[in-house]
Amino acid sequence: MRKLALVLLLIPLASACTWVKMAPGAKEVRVARADQDLSACAKRGEVSVSVKNRLGPYDRNDLKVRDELETLARNEAPSLGADTVQPKSQPVDGEQRFLAFSCGNASLGTRAPAARPAAEGEAETYPIAD
Repeated sequence: MRKLALVLLLIPLASACTWVKMAPGAKEVRVARADQDLSACAKRGEVSVSVKNRLGPYDRNDLKVRDELETLARNEAPSLGADTVQPKSQPVDGEQRFLAFSCGNASLGTRAPAARPAAEGEAETYPIAD
């Protein structure tokens, strides 16, 4: 009975851990937002990455899963000759696809966000320029 209690106590703690480490060269890889215009960059390929999003019956923290998927994509980029990755899709069941680009010193463009009037009592937000 004590072993079961210990296992049940450790599952939430383990789900908060980051299991993926940054590889050498991956720190220099930029991550572009999905809405950024990368037409000035050369496409190098596509990366598919996956991590565990569940530990038994327990769902891992969505932010941690997304962070690990991004780290894995950045780890793969240098092997494709890419210095920038951009999410191609949203994560589904711990899997996500990224596009890999070689942008060099090109500045990453942005697309204007879709305008939506703020409802009464709602805050308006604006993107910060890169």
